[in-house]
Amino acid sequence: MDTIFAAINLDVTSAELCMSASGRSEPNLILLFGIIVLLGTFGARIFQRFHVPQVVGYIVVGILLGDVFGVIGTELVEKLEPFNLFALGIIGFMIGGELRGEIFKKYGRQFFIILFSQGIGAFVLAGIGASVVAWFITHNLPTSIAMGLVLGAIASATAPAATVNVLWEYKTRGPLTAAVLAIVALDDALALLLYKVAVTTAHVLIGTRHDSILASISILLGEIFGAVMLGFLVALALFFILKFIRDDDKILAFALASLMIVVGVAMTFEIGPILPAMTLGITIANLAPRQSKNIFELIKKFSPPIYISFFVLAGAHMEFSKISTLMLIMILVYVTLRAVGKIAGAWWGGKYSGAPKAVQKYLGICLLPQAGVAIGLAILAGHQFNAEFGKIIIMVVMTGTFIMEIVGPMLVKVGVKKAGEVGMNVTEEDLIKIYAVEDVMDASPTSISHDLPLQQILDTFSKSESVYYPVIDKESNVIGIITIAGIKEMFANQDVAGWLLAMDVAEPVLDKTILNKPLGDVIEHMQRYNLENMLVVEKQDSDKLVGVLDYRKALRKISAEVLRRREMADTMALTVG
Repeated sequence: MDTIFAAINLDVTSAELCMSASGRSEPNLILLFGIIVLLGTFGARIFQRFHVPQVVGYIVVGILLGDVFGVIGTELVEKLEPFNLFALGIIGFMIGGELRGEIFKKYGRQFFIILFSQGIGAFVLAGIGASVVAWFITHNLPTSIAMGLVLGAIASATAPAATVNVLWEYKTRGPLTAAVLAIVALDDALALLLYKVAVTTAHVLIGTRHDSILASISILLGEIFGAVMLGFLVALALFFILKFIRDDDKILAFALASLMIVVGVAMTFEIGPILPAMTLGITIANLAPRQSKNIFELIKKFSPPIYISFFVLAGAHMEFSKISTLMLIMILVYVTLRAVGKIAGAWWGGKYSGAPKAVQKYLGICLLPQAGVAIGLAILAGHQFNAEFGKIIIMVVMTGTFIMEIVGPMLVKVGVKKAGEVGMNVTEEDLIKIYAVEDVMDASPTSISHDLPLQQILDTFSKSESVYYPVIDKESNVIGIITIAGIKEMFANQDVAGWLLAMDVAEPVLDKTILNKPLGDVIEHMQRYNLENMLVVEKQDSDKLVGVLDYRKALRKISAEVLRRREMADTMALTVG
């Protein structure tokens, strides 16, 4: 990765990212985000070449810019917290767009059973393990149990950002993808509930406060209700506005404005942005199912620089130099038992609820990434308890988050690949980008021998639906083509049918391509020159015919393949194992 910095001659420090204004030093955010997006994109490309999810590349670049080179300091990361909350809002909104009514009708019961089983599984196992290790650090049983409760509650949280980014990158669709999206979207609410109970109990154990657990839970439920109502009401307003606009630029502007309002109001009342933004997405997706598809596509095209910056800044949080040996042991215990709790809980919940086999087997490993919410809760715990208690919580969660942000996305990729859901949510544009000419061409076109008389040519026409005929010699080399215009001319010359041959009416070949040529390049060429058909030859320097690319038939094949994949994903076997 160091070669990236050398290649662009990067020699930047935190001080150099600042500019003076009225005697005061302020961050040059434009320069900073330019560096973040540029290097994040390079890092993602490098990791993708090794078949590693791009989000890992973003995080590694963040570590290099933060803990290694010191370009991004911890204070600067904290100042950019509003940006991170907006990024989480976009992620929540996009997740909501995937949770349509039919998904909950089909899998709703399974989702909630699995949600609680995997969340509580991580809470119990990580909490017990952290309590045991904490006793060796503090030698105080009540404090150890309190620390275990808080860490266990934070362990239940799952990062939607990294997980969803992998699902988008690999174009997944199916029962496992639906389950992952639903669980990561709802998991934050469960984590907050467990956290409130854990913190209140922890204060009672260490004697710092005597709040009622019931009162704390009531406040949390009120916050959740308020978050849902906020997203719902803004969605109703957006739905009303969308009735009067059709331009993409205005649709994007109103959608982003709505999202910013939701995130801004949530920040004002210190509510997490994911739940209200997700409610906004769910409501729009179900109130306006057709028009909302365009909205989500526009937001998706707008958001890559935001995602890149979000994950790079997440990597910049890390401070490895502050980790002691006992803290390292606690981190390993926390990460391991959290993973075991998530995997075992998801498996049990899937089996008990009768979920598809793919969900039972692979959902657990898709729920391991952890980021924003966990870090936020850890920092909150750091403010609510004494310095030593808070420091341990923050370092354990921060380092555990780093480990899971690196390993987790790779496990998500493994899970959806094993489930057979990779590439099931592609669009026509996606297939055009990845296909070659040979994937959609007609490999057995109707061809005409160069010495074929007119009458026999007309017989061939009557038996074929084609309107484009390659004329070939004895070695199958193309010497010309007969088109509709050529056909008309032959009909006009039926009086000379005795001596008129195919080679006499064949037109010269002006455009041809080869088997392994990227389909996108060829389609673009055909659109530019208004070509309906193109000959496909064996090699660039060869005229040997191997097929014909029919523009309209190729697009129909691609559309049929998109539909086939989506239908396959939606009707995957639901056999219970």
